[in-house]
Amino acid sequence: MSAETPTEKEYTNGELTVVWKQHLCAHSANCVKNLASVFKPRERPWINLENATTSEIKRAVDTCPSGALSYRDNL
Repeated sequence: MSAETPTEKEYTNGELTVVWKQHLCAHSANCVKNLASVFKPRERPWINLENATTSEIKRAVDTCPSGALSYRDNL
């Protein structure tokens, strides 16, 4: 995990990097509802990409209505 700004953090599993932009987060909890094994807001770090497949993570991130979560392939 590496931070770019105080409100933007990156998490990677090697194949994929998930970017979280805290200032955009609407707290809809879609990520938690769709993939609770990865998105755990009460833990630090709150995103643990090792707990799901890359395709499962992409599907969950795609449900983010605010655009706070995004991803890029590392290939």
